[in-house]
Amino acid sequence: MLGGSVYIALIRFVISLAGTILLFSLMSEPRFSGKRLMVYYGGFSVAVIVLACVWYVADLKSCVKMSAFVMYVCFAFFAIYMSRDPIFLSVYKLALTFYLMAVFLVGGIEVAVIFFHRNVWADIITRILLISLMAFFIEKRIKKSIQGFGYYVENELDRFSVMVMIICILFGIGFILNPNHQEQTPYRLFQIVMNFLLTGALQLLVFRLYLHIGKEKEYEKENQLMKMNQRLLERNMEILEESVEAGKRIRHDVRHHNAVIAEYARRGQNEELLQYLKEYTRETNGEIPEAICTNMAVNNILSAYTRKARKEQIEVTLDVELGSDFTIPNIDLVTILANAYENAIYGCIEVKKQSGQRKCFIHLVLKRKKNKLVISCSNTCRIETEFKNGQPKPEFTGGIGVLSIIKTAENFDGEYDFKNDNGVFVFRLIMNIPHSNQIH
Repeated sequence: MLGGSVYIALIRFVISLAGTILLFSLMSEPRFSGKRLMVYYGGFSVAVIVLACVWYVADLKSCVKMSAFVMYVCFAFFAIYMSRDPIFLSVYKLALTFYLMAVFLVGGIEVAVIFFHRNVWADIITRILLISLMAFFIEKRIKKSIQGFGYYVENELDRFSVMVMIICILFGIGFILNPNHQEQTPYRLFQIVMNFLLTGALQLLVFRLYLHIGKEKEYEKENQLMKMNQRLLERNMEILEESVEAGKRIRHDVRHHNAVIAEYARRGQNEELLQYLKEYTRETNGEIPEAICTNMAVNNILSAYTRKARKEQIEVTLDVELGSDFTIPNIDLVTILANAYENAIYGCIEVKKQSGQRKCFIHLVLKRKKNKLVISCSNTCRIETEFKNGQPKPEFTGGIGVLSIIKTAENFDGEYDFKNDNGVFVFRLIMNIPHSNQIH
């Protein structure tokens, strides 16, 4: 500290606390908005600053040593409450904020000591300039990156590693701000610079690590979508091949039936001809493909997977109510349904490999409820099917499908869940059906 009257201390407290709040607010997702947020931060700031000034007047020596620590511990708890981020992410952002706080606190003091003969106003002006530069840089250059990084950390973080990193950063900042080292020597300045570099490098390394992990996950999702598209193309090729074979069979049967009819007509056997035509009608009606719904894309993909499931001797029950005039694009519907059905078939096949005693089934429900689309798929699965972060592990779904379902569902503000109900895998999804003018 550079000393000064209580009014100087008040100005320093206000600038330092306001700068810390500003930097943290730029990086975090606030729990509240507008006036309520301002009232909460304003009330907290007034209370803390008044208590700090009273402490400064009552006991200058202990205030110089401990006031900054006490103020920012109080701010840490208050900031966690004010942030909507998960607690580990909030603590990480607080560690980054405290690092930046150490930069403008120490920077202001060192500039005032080295260049302005311990002038308190030089310290205050330097703090304001440093806070302004940091806020501008965060807002213009790294705010979006930090938000994206926060998403990756929230989903991929290793809590132990993050906690160790945060402790290391706080120890480094504590050493930098240690008030017992008042003597300004080249070695002391070297220590300060090296601590800033090491703690800053640690922040950068963690940032790059989780950014890389997050991007790897994004690439994995894209890879799964590509694999799913390949599966869909294979199913469409199967449908096309079946249609070609059906056409060949029909042409062959038509020639055969025409010859039989001509022979009956030539002999004048009208009763036999009518009986033959009745049998032919019964036979052709029995070969008509199952009509699941009027949406042709959904009907075709469900028909293809239903045939595949029944070939595997899996009992299939479909409860589908879906019209053709639907605003959710067919490609998104097909992606979700094909993934869910593919995973259900895979789960049943794995059960058959494990034990031939269990009965395997798939029950698929697809219905529209006003402006919502409800999808539910339940199937026999291995009792030991495990989950991570609310999602089944890839080894229990064949490695394909879940991420594709989630990514597609999130495009329509979908809510979903997966669970293992004592050997029955249950997937449920509710999606908003957009209005036609919302589709681009």
